[in-house]
Amino acid sequence: MIGKYKIITLCGSTKFKNEFMEAQKRLTLEGNIVISVGLFGHSGDNEVWTEGTKEMLDDMHKRKIDLADEMFVINKDGYIGSSTKSEIEYAINTGKRVNYLEAI
Repeated sequence: MIGKYKIITLCGSTKFKNEFMEAQKRLTLEGNIVISVGLFGHSGDNEVWTEGTKEMLDDMHKRKIDLADEMFVINKDGYIGSSTKSEIEYAINTGKRVNYLEAI
């Protein structure tokens, strides 16, 4: 936490851009500092797919998890892809609480 504010990192498939934005807004209004993805590769940000960029963004996202008190997974319709699974495992292994948009 920073002051009285919990830090939450959003994770999930970038095809759920609208859900990311809704969660970011809701969690911010609830008094949290929210860290999200920088690009939405599955929603049109094609720069993600240039050589080395996805690997850099995946590593960077784990550093965002390091900064957070907890992780919030955008798992619309129960979908959790391989990158998000890796991030969930990383968060659990580093002692972070993991919450989900939809019950698992």
